[in-house]
Amino acid sequence: MSLLRRRKVPENERTQVPDPNPDGNQKDKKIIDKKIEIQKSQKQQSKWNCVDSCCWFIGCICVVWWVLLFLYNMMPSSFPQYMTEVITGPMPDPPGVKLQKEGLKAKHPVVFVPGIVTGGLELWEGHQCADGLFRKRLWGGTFGEVYKRPLCWVEHMSLDNETGLDPPGIRVRPVSGLVAADYFAPGYFVWAVLIANLARIGYEEKTMYMASYDWRLSFQNTEVRDQALSRIKSNIELMVATNGGNKAVIIPHSMGVLYFLHFMKWVEAPAPMGGGGGPDWCAKHIKTVVNIGGPFLGVPKAVSGLFSAEARDIAVARAIAPGVLDKDLFHIQTLQHIMKMTRTWDSTMSMIPKGGDTIWGGLDWAPEEGYVLSKRRQRNNGTSEDEATESKVKHVNYGRIISFGKDVAKAHSSEIERIDFRDAVKGSNVANHTCRDVWTEYHDMGFGGIKAVAEYKTYTAAEILDLLQFVAPKMMERGSAHFSYGIADNLEDPKYQHYKYWSNPLETTLPNAPDMEIFSMYGVGVPTERAYVYRLAPAAECYIPFQIDTSADDDDEDSCLKDGVFTIDGDETVPVLSAGFMSAKGWRGKTRFNPSGIPTYIREYDHAPPSSLLEGRGTQSGAHVDIMGNFALIEDIMRIAAGAKGEELGGDLVYSDIFKWSEKIELPL
Repeated sequence: MSLLRRRKVPENERTQVPDPNPDGNQKDKKIIDKKIEIQKSQKQQSKWNCVDSCCWFIGCICVVWWVLLFLYNMMPSSFPQYMTEVITGPMPDPPGVKLQKEGLKAKHPVVFVPGIVTGGLELWEGHQCADGLFRKRLWGGTFGEVYKRPLCWVEHMSLDNETGLDPPGIRVRPVSGLVAADYFAPGYFVWAVLIANLARIGYEEKTMYMASYDWRLSFQNTEVRDQALSRIKSNIELMVATNGGNKAVIIPHSMGVLYFLHFMKWVEAPAPMGGGGGPDWCAKHIKTVVNIGGPFLGVPKAVSGLFSAEARDIAVARAIAPGVLDKDLFHIQTLQHIMKMTRTWDSTMSMIPKGGDTIWGGLDWAPEEGYVLSKRRQRNNGTSEDEATESKVKHVNYGRIISFGKDVAKAHSSEIERIDFRDAVKGSNVANHTCRDVWTEYHDMGFGGIKAVAEYKTYTAAEILDLLQFVAPKMMERGSAHFSYGIADNLEDPKYQHYKYWSNPLETTLPNAPDMEIFSMYGVGVPTERAYVYRLAPAAECYIPFQIDTSADDDDEDSCLKDGVFTIDGDETVPVLSAGFMSAKGWRGKTRFNPSGIPTYIREYDHAPPSSLLEGRGTQSGAHVDIMGNFALIEDIMRIAAGAKGEELGGDLVYSDIFKWSEKIELPL
């Protein structure tokens, strides 16, 4: 059987069979071609679908944003208030409107004394990296230069390490006028709300003066470099003379309280150290000093800032994003540069706690011992009771401002083994040998010194000074020339005539002005930093060796220990003890610190957060800066400026335990 093999016929030799239906096949072909074309377009569409969606999404956001912005600018100015009232109910009249209806008129000229960081600073001379910034704000406003040229900004905001004055070739000066501190940043008011309300009853720029100064400098150096104290003296004299002899009402805030305390001694002291105004200058020119959020006896927050360049908020941020604040991003070690800069600001040392263990407590006691978070009701003249539910009082060692470890913070002092650090050999710190220009003084400390600090375990207010002297001797050498933190044994001692004592109310006397009044106004009901739990940080290049231990926490919801920080009653920055003690006891009546018996009053403002976002920062806030928009505080100030005395306001207004805590402090008066 033979196999037949078929030969493959080439395509060109094949017999062409006629198509019986040529028109139908042509249509089918067109349909197929169309389907192929659609499939190709679908594939191309799916390929770019993600990018197109993103572009459309971004475009929609931009369009919506511009539409909303347009509508916001077109809406009536009363619309936000209308919406707020719809949600929260009718808003009370601002104090200015209310008092204008009552017929109050401007009477006494008003002087504002801003605190640390709230006043604007502008550049008058700088290095090449700061070209184009002449008279532009380096501090305050938009802070644009922080992002554009951060190292240049740090260089120009720092002062000289040796003198505490301008570095060579740099001049940064305070902004002048009411705009110096009306807003800290766009939309973030400081003095603006108070100024606007005062304007309602007739105040204007000729009867209001912002005593701006370079808040980085030590108080006496503001006079040495800028004659700032002399300018305040001249402006007060001018305002009194041009307002029918009506004495001035002075309103200092935060560190400005200490600055004006220094001023009152300076203005009466003989030249050249003082202003040469004579012993009756304050009596002739000042009606009332209204201190807002005054850190009279210092703040523990200053200790953590100088010790490790952090407070509770920074420590929590570091815990949330470990290492970010310590990394060398674009040649910027964030916290190290912050420490380098702020340690040249001598003013920060004015707020180190004063009075030692007598005021702040020792290892096993503190005036605030027994404090519990509770609901309060108003107390007038310190007489009424707490409206508090009974709860188990936990012993808290508030006197231990720094403790290395949660167990150390809570243990009895007899259980703590401490090794004195003062004579320790610091040794060398190889981890900090390549730190370029990051100057923190920890470079020279060495591992031996770091270990010695931790082995001392815990530090009270009296020991904090030795600690800072050990870790930052250059800084403390400058600071000790301008500030003092003790309690005077004999105020007649000639040494207390030196300016370094003038901002410490425990080492100086109030002026001889019995007709003058002093108010201490501050917020309460906000957890405020009082003591810290620390730990040693892992060794690394250019590191800060000490950190707040954010893992130190209590499970109890009402505990005072959160994120390594023990909190107490206050305004979030200044504890009640510091803001209120002098008016509650130290200056109350005729004492050695108040020999003429100037009347003193305490006005506390219980914190109430805003009820909605539309209310902004609130009109009943007791927080350190937000209190400047508190309607009750503004009304009190306006009544004082219009002529009211303390008794007409109702005397003391107290919510906290300030009188009880003050009685526990054994201070000879």
